[in-house]
Amino acid sequence: MMLMDCPELYSLNQPVHLLRLVHKGCFKIDIKEFQVLLYGGQVVSWKNERREELLFMSSKANWKPPRAIRGGIPICFPQFGNLGSLEQHGFARNRMWSLDSDPSPLPPANNQSSVDLILKSTEEDLKIWPRCFELRLRVTLSAGRLTLIPRVRNTDNKTFSFMFTLCNYFSVSDISEVRVEGLETLDYFDNLNNRQRFTEQADAITFDGEFERVYLSTPTKIAIIDHEKKRTFELWKDGMPDAVVWNPWDKKAKALQDLGDEDYQSMLCVDSAVIETPIILKPFEEWKGRQEISTVSSSCCSGQLDPRKVLYGFH
Repeated sequence: MMLMDCPELYSLNQPVHLLRLVHKGCFKIDIKEFQVLLYGGQVVSWKNERREELLFMSSKANWKPPRAIRGGIPICFPQFGNLGSLEQHGFARNRMWSLDSDPSPLPPANNQSSVDLILKSTEEDLKIWPRCFELRLRVTLSAGRLTLIPRVRNTDNKTFSFMFTLCNYFSVSDISEVRVEGLETLDYFDNLNNRQRFTEQADAITFDGEFERVYLSTPTKIAIIDHEKKRTFELWKDGMPDAVVWNPWDKKAKALQDLGDEDYQSMLCVDSAVIETPIILKPFEEWKGRQEISTVSSSCCSGQLDPRKVLYGFH
């Protein structure tokens, strides 16, 4: 299904107040070079100045609620995967969010390329996860940098804990030509090996088969290098110490109903996450994370990049 066929789309090209209802099911906010669904609070498109799509969207994405949409940047809250009693990845990604009219304490977003969303606990949510919360998200595009600021506030009278993940589906030219730098020597849980804990031995992560790992205590900056496109995604994060790296490869792709058989070749998930040590919030406390994604041109020399430039911004 094409993006413009998405059920219940809102489209907005100027201020956040000009919304257009297209179909029943999910709403889209269209601001310059990025698009956000009110369904799931999910960024589903981000384009560069040349109008090239930077985020992957499955060719078989299911746009009809209550199913999650495979692609863009889904939000996993309050659970990651099956690490708990809730549905896979929690419920935030298949709930209808709202525009946030009072995004305090963040400064007001005067830039037209910003949007503030909010998800509050409902009676339905309290039946399966009896904690009152407010989950806010600010999405901003400035100078080619896509920034997401999630915040969770405990509005309950008791302490609760949660996991949180921004699942970044990056669009790549050919997964076999991609490498990830910044995670070498780190410990990880291998989800393909009963979540056993190992230490990364490779100088950089490359892909020749199914891959699903949760890297622990990761640096603030990770590089996703696409040799064929000569483009590097720089992922900067704060407040989310873990990183999930995932590609289903061919057999898993064919087993997933909402993923095209060949889609795995043009996608890679590198997620900002809080998984190993969940966040604990006392009543009326708030947690805040931050993620920034930008792209830089990759000038490859013998197929290698200077990792200092990619990871630390040295010039």
